[in-house]
Amino acid sequence: MRKHHSNLLLIFTRNPELGKCKTRLASTIGDNAALRVYIFLLEHTKNITAGLDAEKRVYYSEEIWHDDIWDAEEFSKKLQQGGDLGKRMVNAFQQGFQDGFKKIIIIGSDMYDLTQDDLQRAFKALEKTDFVIGPAEDGGYYLLGMKKMKPELFKNKAWGTKTVLNDTLNDLKSEKFILLQERNDVDLYEDIKDIEAFQPFLKHINK
Repeated sequence: MRKHHSNLLLIFTRNPELGKCKTRLASTIGDNAALRVYIFLLEHTKNITAGLDAEKRVYYSEEIWHDDIWDAEEFSKKLQQGGDLGKRMVNAFQQGFQDGFKKIIIIGSDMYDLTQDDLQRAFKALEKTDFVIGPAEDGGYYLLGMKKMKPELFKNKAWGTKTVLNDTLNDLKSEKFILLQERNDVDLYEDIKDIEAFQPFLKHINK
C-alpha cells in the first residue's frame, strides 16, 4: 500500500521501440543507437525519480508495459489519452487533481540534465507560487508544475517548436509563477555529441 502523498509527479514516456523514438536524433546516429540513447535516458529518469517523496505515475505513449524498468511498486502505470500532447497532458493533470493531489508536476523522459534536487526544488517552489516552469534551451519546457488547473496552458500551442515556452508564459501573465534554471533536453545529435556519458552510443559515427 502506497502512503498518501499530496505531491504527484507525472512522467511522460514513449514506449522504447526501434524506429519510433528520438527520430530527429536517429536521422544522424541511426535507429539502433537512438533507441539505446533513449533507454539510457529512461534509466536516468527512473533513477532520479525513484526516491522522490511523491506519488509517481508513468504515462506511456502507446501501451502500458508491465514488465519493464518501471517498478509497479514505485510507479503507477497509465496510458496517455488525447489526440495531441496538450490534450494528453491536460487529461493527466485533471486526473491528478480529481484524485486529490495538491501539487502536480509533469516531466518528460529525455532530460540527462535533470536531477532529483531539481524536482525537489520544483515541488518546494509550489509552496510559494501556483505555477513552476523549467525552460528548455530549445524554446520549450522540460517541467511544468501547478497547484490549480489552468487548461489554456495546453491549448493553441505548436508542440515541439520553439514558441511553446513563450506562448505558455503569455498564458501565465496574470498568475504567480517561478522559472527554474534552463536545461537542455535531448532531441538532436548536437545535444549529446560533447557529453561523455553518450560517447558509447556514438562510436560508430565518431570513427
